[in-house]
Amino acid sequence: MLKGNVLAVTSGKGGVGKSSLSVNLALALQKLGKSVAIIDLDIYGFSIPKILNIDYKPKTFNGKIIPVETKGIKLMSMGFLVNGNDPIVWRGPMLGKMIEHFTKDVLWGELDYFILDMPPGTGDVALDMHLMIPESKEIVVTTPHKAAAYVAERAGSMAMKSNHEVIGVVENMSYFTPPNGDEKYFIFGKGGGEELASQLGVELLGKLPIQEPNESNDAPSIAKEGTQLERAYLNLAQKIDEKYNG
Repeated sequence: MLKGNVLAVTSGKGGVGKSSLSVNLALALQKLGKSVAIIDLDIYGFSIPKILNIDYKPKTFNGKIIPVETKGIKLMSMGFLVNGNDPIVWRGPMLGKMIEHFTKDVLWGELDYFILDMPPGTGDVALDMHLMIPESKEIVVTTPHKAAAYVAERAGSMAMKSNHEVIGVVENMSYFTPPNGDEKYFIFGKGGGEELASQLGVELLGKLPIQEPNESNDAPSIAKEGTQLERAYLNLAQKIDEKYNG
């Protein structure tokens, strides 16, 4: 069992920025003084090592894995166990074994938060996670587009039907504001987050703006300090922490 609060970041479909959100949320929680780990459960579509620009492997001790650590965040991903960008070609039962491996065979210690970066949809990993980590709560990520919200509703409904609490919805890529400007451009439309939250009967926790890549950073998907996006992530982290410890 993971010793700490567990939060699964879920979505109905790929391409909504779920993994980038997981990383930035972890960093925001850390700025609030929390100890945090990310477990990348997107076994086929792992991306956490690339987002954080990590090219080294975890070490082992007495048959257990010592998680990789960067920027003060502990990490485990299938990406650390394969060569380069090799694909994972597994059938369903192997996925459940990897979830068990990442939760029971890694020396995590006791932490404030474990963030599970889930694969999109309602497949084998989601089913196994609900069985193996019953203490997990969830947030559902969507974009403003109504079609994305419609698909994301399935992920939220699945969580609820398996007795997992969905603590809220996050709308990613909500709008774009140009540098030194105040205008908001709703590139992907409006209303998806509100509609999804209403359908699931939960709170819309936040709307995250689109930001240009942070080219001055070795990990460009991380929100630059002092930006509108970083402030949005800090606000999201505070709301989530209140849900657990309010």
